[in-house]
This record gives sequence, C-alpha cells and structure tokens, in this order.
Amino acid sequence: MAATDLAATRRQLLQSGQAGKLDAPGLRQVLVDLHEFWLTSKGAELGVRPQSGYAIVAVGGLGRGELLPFSDLDLILLHDGMPHDEVAEVADGLWYPLWDANIALDHSVRTVPQALQVAAEDVSAAMGLLEARHIAGDEDLSNLLISGVRQQWRTEIRDRFPAVVSHAQDRWRRAGDIAHRAEPDLKNGRGGLRDVQLLGALAIAQLTDGMASLRPDSPGAGPQVAYARLLDIRTELHRIAGRPREQVRAQDADEIGAALRIGDRFDLARVISDAARTISYSIDVGLRTAGNALPRRGLAKLRRSPIRRPLDEGVVEHNGEIVLARNAIPSKDPGLILRVASASARTGLPISASTLSRLADYAPELREPWPAEALSDLLVLLGAGHHMVDPIEALDRTGLWGRLLPEWGAVRDLPPRDAIHTWTVDRHLVETAAHAGSMTTRVSRPDLLVLGALLHDIGKGRGADHSIVGADLAIQIGNRFGLWPQDVTVLSEMVRHHLLLPSIATRRDLDDPATAEFVAETLGYNRALLELLSALAEADSLATGPGVWGEWKASLINDLVRRAFRLIDGDELARPDALTSEQIALAEAGGFSVDIEQADGPHTFRITMVAPDATGLLSKMAGVLSLNGLRSHSATVQSHAGSAVNTFVVVPLFGSPPEAGLIRQQLMAAVDGKIDVLARLDARETESPIPTIGSVSAPGAATSAGSTDPAVDGAGHPKNAVPALFAVAPPRVLWVHHDAEATGPDPGPDPGEVILELRTDDRLGLLSRVSSVIERHGAQVRWAKVTTLGSTVVDTFCLHLADDGEAARTALADDVLAVCPPPQPRSDDDGNGPDAYGGTARSGVPIS
Repeated sequence: MAATDLAATRRQLLQSGQAGKLDAPGLRQVLVDLHEFWLTSKGAELGVRPQSGYAIVAVGGLGRGELLPFSDLDLILLHDGMPHDEVAEVADGLWYPLWDANIALDHSVRTVPQALQVAAEDVSAAMGLLEARHIAGDEDLSNLLISGVRQQWRTEIRDRFPAVVSHAQDRWRRAGDIAHRAEPDLKNGRGGLRDVQLLGALAIAQLTDGMASLRPDSPGAGPQVAYARLLDIRTELHRIAGRPREQVRAQDADEIGAALRIGDRFDLARVISDAARTISYSIDVGLRTAGNALPRRGLAKLRRSPIRRPLDEGVVEHNGEIVLARNAIPSKDPGLILRVASASARTGLPISASTLSRLADYAPELREPWPAEALSDLLVLLGAGHHMVDPIEALDRTGLWGRLLPEWGAVRDLPPRDAIHTWTVDRHLVETAAHAGSMTTRVSRPDLLVLGALLHDIGKGRGADHSIVGADLAIQIGNRFGLWPQDVTVLSEMVRHHLLLPSIATRRDLDDPATAEFVAETLGYNRALLELLSALAEADSLATGPGVWGEWKASLINDLVRRAFRLIDGDELARPDALTSEQIALAEAGGFSVDIEQADGPHTFRITMVAPDATGLLSKMAGVLSLNGLRSHSATVQSHAGSAVNTFVVVPLFGSPPEAGLIRQQLMAAVDGKIDVLARLDARETESPIPTIGSVSAPGAATSAGSTDPAVDGAGHPKNAVPALFAVAPPRVLWVHHDAEATGPDPGPDPGEVILELRTDDRLGLLSRVSSVIERHGAQVRWAKVTTLGSTVVDTFCLHLADDGEAARTALADDVLAVCPPPQPRSDDDGNGPDAYGGTARSGVPIS
C-alpha cells in the first residue's frame, strides 16, 4: 500500500456516513491496525525484518495503541550501529512517503545507547519512551530499548522524581484545571490524559500500583474509566474539528455530546468534570504514594519508621497522611468518616487512600438524626476554611460524601449555566462554605452560617426554582443532621432567601423606606437570619468568580442590612439554665466535688465541678479539664451559697475521661497553687503533635513537590503538622451594656453589669486563658455561657467590672483577643471588613 493510499483510507474513515460510522474506540483501533500494517509492509520492503539490525518502534498514541484521527505518528527507527549511508537510505525510504502523503510525523533515528542517553537527559523523552512498542523488524533490538529504558527509569527515579513532579506542575499551570475550565485542554490539563500516563510511569518505577483505589460505584468509577471517557471525547473532537485539537470549544461541544450520546454541551461538561476530578484525585494519591515510596540512601536508610501520632478517637497521622488507628473498627463507628475528614482539615494532611477505601468498604451510614458528635465533626470540617476543600474532594471521589449527603448527587459536577461562575455547582458550594469559614466570628450562629453556605444551591439541577427546592431539601438535611427544629427553620430560610439581599440591594432604591421594610418583613424580623444572610451573600459572591464581590456591591448590601437592622428588635441575651436541686445541694454542702456522667453521645460527657467560689477558680477548672485532654463543647458558670457550680460538656481527645476523683485532686492542687495550670497548658501546646483546629503547617516547611526535605513528603505535604495558632476567622469581642429603658422578657444585664461576648476559633485551654485574663483585670464573672460550634466558640460572660471606663474595657478586650488564635491573612481581603454594615452589635453598642 502506498502512503497516499494510507492517507486516502484515513480520510474515508473520517468521512463515513452515520450508518457506517465507527464509534470512538473502534475508530482508534482501526487507525492503529491500518498504520501498523503500512509500517510493517513498508519496513519489510526496506529490509527492516527480524534479525536485520533494524526496528521500527512506536511511541505516543500508536505506542499506546490508541491512535487518534489527527495525532502525529511518533516513530523511532532503531538500528544496531549500522553504516550511516545505509541507515539514511532506510530512513528516507520510511519518512519521505509519509511526508509526501501529508501525514504528520514526529521521527528520530537512534541506536539503543543513543536513545537511552536522550531518556536520561530529558524527562519528557523518558516518559514517552516508557510507552514504546515494537512495530516491525528486529524485535530483540526493540526489547533491548524498552527494557533498558524501564530499568534506567526505575534506577534513577529517586533523583528524577522532583523533575517529574515539576514537569507536571508546569503543564498544569499552562493548561489549567480541566474540571473547571470553560474550554478544557483534555490532553495537558490537570486531570487529563497526560496525568493517567504519568501514573503509568510511576507504576513502571514501582512507586505506585498505577491507579488509586476507587470503588466501582464511586463517582468516575476509577481513573481507567475516566481516561476512556476523555479519550473518546478527544477522538470525537479530532473527528469534528478535522484537525489535531485538544481544547473542547463551546461551538463543538453540542456535536461531541450528540456523537457520544451524552447529551448537550452541559451534559458533556458534567462528564468531563467528573472524569477530570477522578483523575486529579488519582494523581494526587499517586504522587503522594510515590514520594513516600522513594528509596532511601545513606543515613536515611537507618531512620526509624515514622511514628503514629494520635489526632482523634480512632484517627492518627502516619508518614504525612491521615490513617486509622490500629484499634479502629469502621464497621462499628459510623462517625469515623467525619472524624477522619475533620482531622485532615485541621492538620492540612491528606487522607490515606487505603483509609478512604477501608471506610468506603466498611463504615456504616449514620443513623438519623445524627449524634451531636457527628454534627460537631462536620462543623469542624466546614469551619476550617479552604483546608476543607481537599478532604471533601477525597470523600466525594470515593463515594463517602454522597453517603453523608445523598442530595449531593444532583449537583455533583453540574456545570454552571452562567459564564460568570468559575466552579461547578458542587465545588461552588464547597468554596462558599470555605469563604464562610473566615466569617464565623461575625455572626452569632457560626454553625448555621457554614451549613447554609454548603447548602444554599443544593436545589439546582432539579428543573425548578432552586431556592424553593433547596429550602425543602434543607429541612430534610437539617433534620438528618439533628438540628433543633427552630434551627432547621432558619437553615431552610437561609437557602430560600440567599439571593434576597444581593437582588434587592442592586435593583431597588435603598432610600425608599419600603425597601428595608420589605427585607425585614420577608425575614420575619429575624435579626439572626439577616445577620447570616449578610455574611452568606459575601461568601457566595467571593466563591462565584473574580470581581463578583467588590466595593460597590458590598456598600449596597451593607447599607441595606444596616437599614433593616434598625427595623428589627435585638435578640434575647444568652443566660444559663437554673441550677438543679442536686447542684444546689452540692453547693450548700461546700467543699470540692466533681461529678462525671454520660451525655448525648458515646464520646460526650457532662462534668459538674463544685468548689468554694474564689477569684481565678473558673480559669483553674477549665485548665484542669484541658490538661486531661478534655475538649469543652459547652460550659455553664454559676454560683450558689458561696460555691461555684460550673458544668462542662466535654469530649475526650482519646478514650474515656479520667476518674472524677483524679480531676478533683488536680482541681484542689490548682486552687492551692501547687499546679500552675496556664504554664502547663503553654508547655502542652508547644510539645503536642496534635495541631490546633484551624492550624497551618509550620513556617518554612517546604512546599515544592518532590522535596527531599524530611519534613515533607514527596508531593510537598508536611509530614509532621506542627501546631501553629492561626484562626480561619478573626476573633471578635462584643460588648452589651445595660439599657435602663429596655423592655421585653430579657431587658439585659443588671445595672452595673456588662455582657462580654467572645467569638473566636478554638485553641487548647482557651476558656482557661480567657477566664484568667478577665480575673486579672479584676472583673467578677456573675455567670457565663460557653458554646463550641464546630471550630468556633461563642463565649458569653456577664461581668461586673471594677472600672467600667472606655479605656479599661478596651484593655480587657485587647488582652482577651491576645490569647485567641490570630487570623490567617486573607488573600481575598478587599478592605470591606466584616462589620462594614455598621460595626455594631445589639442595640448599637460598638464591637471592639
């Protein structure tokens, strides 16, 4: 067959009518067979036969056996040191017919040593040669090259791995992320065909098994299935465009979708996103696994195996990954999925692929309503800011996120209908929740803020008004989460009205009193709901795309919110519940007493501590609990008959709480001055391997993939997360003074008293530290109500100040803020602070 006949046959295949049209895999196979036949025939004609000292070797698409309609022919004429003139004659006889027939050709002529030298110097060439396949001629010569390249690759991978990762990252920077590009590059983008080929190269180096462990029922069903989908789409793209093209353009998308029986361009975009995200997850796991599997040299060989550091009940860190503890039993612990995810978000460490696989296989579904512990872990995850994105993506790619939120399937990989959106709908929800995590201290209900952010567009993809559909789904989901009925109502209203403020602010006259009245009336004059929607509007805009949130939009919404606040009465102040008869009896008996009882969940306990009331007692009580590894989720501080009666709801970091008698002895020692609680908390926080909620990796840790720094793994992740006290949201102090003219069921604190409300991310011993600051300023705590909502605490103290002057209150607030985790710098800060709509809290009292 002449090369012109080969080209004509190729054209005929691509011009076949619908009845004779081959499907994408069939077309690729026919093209492979056709070109192999021509090359074999032409090679025999030129003397390229077995034992001839010549071989034709294919790389690229033909080497992989997946030749596309307009892909280049990547060929190597291999020879065994033959005379130059003879080699040139054979090469010309092979290349010129292809050139004359206008068949795209990428060619080279090499001996085996020359080819190995090229592979040793060029990462791209090496990875291409790993896919080499014998086509015609001396098969022993081809095998010598193929085996030599693979052996060389395995031998040198330790030194070449950083270059391999850098090469991939450079490609991703140029081509972008396929899952979130309007016109994705299927070949070179992140999550594309090149990434699966990279996984194959790592498998040849014996660093990975080639593919991440994904269940058949997981989204994308595994990287091989995802690869086949993208390859079929790329095949149709070539056929429709009539040229070699890698980017799916909008004008071609409908035709590609129809040819593959996928649907319209939106359906095609969803398939591409699903496949790309599956491959992206797989390449993340593959690079991380490969980095950890790199062979060690020198003294590194003598290094002990990485230790297992406990992070939560049943969750540990090992070799830079989140894994299950040896005694963890997923089949008997439904909340383990969320504890693993929250630990990953807190530490910034990835979840091990084997852990995800084990959870997917054995972890049961949470019963409805969820236990309070599971909801708390979800809130910790959602409150971690952008640290939450990777754990949720890992759960989603392995089918675990859909197990927690079955409603997620309708929005998974759903492409936006508006070009202004950067992300798919599901990723937009996650990004909105991540932005909301930096705003949790601006609202009185940070838990509802992050939940509302996660669910505000959950009604999309169902063929009706997504706000109305989503509001109904929010009721269903809120009940499953175990929220109180009134909180379920607020969550549903957030979803129903999440577009209210942006729509009214940008389309109505704000100077018209009826505008603010309409907003207040629509929201049922609910101050907390208005506060939540204000923060959600900003988070939603920031997660939509660049430029959607700016000074103009922020000023309009803040002005509208400020006007609506004026029409809404203040909400009731937090007050503790009355003491029980048992607590009263303990207080009247005097002395020290500690009582521990099981609370709502298997890992939650209620501890009542009674002691003679004295300055500094609250700080010591809270500190003793923290030193025993007990995290306070809520606390009620009261007094009676000269005794302090403080109740704490706690969750142990691991196992069960210590005996009540031991805590009582430690409390007495702390009161007597035998234990310096704050000093021990500082030492524990410094030495602890357990990162604080909202923490970041230690400054100076290497971030480049492939680093050989022992503090990071091969993919650039920190191996040992060092506690660094940075909060996702900035801490805030709010003051509420007595209003002599206030009316209603709760007019406020008594005359001479003030309410100090602290909103901040948590840290080890925070309540003890804050109480110590208050006591140091000579303030008396009349009562206190402490609540931990995920990773955010809302602590309310009723204080009698020794000096109620402005300077004294400012100094107290500054010292309280000083013991809170400082906020991480926000790259998206546009100068519109969280309190731009008025900077006030309750009855117009300024926030410090």
